[in-house]
Amino acid sequence: MNSRTAANAHGTERAASGFTPVQMVGEFRALRASVLRLWTEAASGPSRASLEEVSRFNEAIDQSLVESMAKYAKDVERSKDLLLGVLGHDLRNPLGAIMTSATVMIEQEGLEWTHAKAASLILRSGTRMDRMISDLLDFTRARLGAGIPMVLADMDIETLCRQTIDEITAFHPHCTVSFEASGPLRGEWDRVRIGQVLSNLLGNAYEHGAENQPVKVTVRGDAKRVVLSVHNQGPVMAKSELQEIFSPFRKLDPSRAKSDDLRSVGLGLYIAQSIVEAHDGTIEVESNEAGTTFTVTLPRGVPPT
Repeated sequence: MNSRTAANAHGTERAASGFTPVQMVGEFRALRASVLRLWTEAASGPSRASLEEVSRFNEAIDQSLVESMAKYAKDVERSKDLLLGVLGHDLRNPLGAIMTSATVMIEQEGLEWTHAKAASLILRSGTRMDRMISDLLDFTRARLGAGIPMVLADMDIETLCRQTIDEITAFHPHCTVSFEASGPLRGEWDRVRIGQVLSNLLGNAYEHGAENQPVKVTVRGDAKRVVLSVHNQGPVMAKSELQEIFSPFRKLDPSRAKSDDLRSVGLGLYIAQSIVEAHDGTIEVESNEAGTTFTVTLPRGVPPT
């Protein structure tokens, strides 16, 4: 599509001016009505040629409307993404000050301090907010084309899995995880980002899995790739839910969760998919009577895009 057309310029200008879609369509409707009225007044009478002129005019108006609305929507979405990025970045400093202050108070005053419980609550809430802000920043990087930053290094994915499982079970004492590893499991990946993917999948598996049933984590490697799977037993997910599960701001059914977890803004699986794809890998989900399984396939040492 030519970005220098009058219709595209119109869409950009209206997005910058804060117009709504209704106002945009209203402009084209008024233009169409005004031109047709003037044409009717100037025409000597209906004819085949005049009807063809009206038809071509309507086609031109419709095409311009489509181009203008497409550019308008694109610019509005980009503005929203930029706003989220700026907001997330600017919130980091005051939030860091709050968390640091709470940490200092707890360390200096000790657990016997009268307000230790309140300070701990501030620190936990700040940690939750920091995770949400991190998700928003990763989301805007992915949407604006900058991509989620990656730092590749040689690592053992089995060690990372065991560490992440320990963190999840410490945070959720009732969560039981079985782990199996086989084959060569070293490769060049971003350790922090792959840990982020696994942590998200484990958290979802626990929250939406059946009571008193373990989450199963399996990682196996061969000469070219490593395949990581996270499985939980629970209700079968509908096909419509599976088709949208990696969409941004898409949350899993909260009625099936074990707790009222409000920390997520529905970006975890979208970011997980972006991280895996940045490693030139794939992430898939399957749900049936046996449970739900997320499968991540990572090639070894592929430079991230």
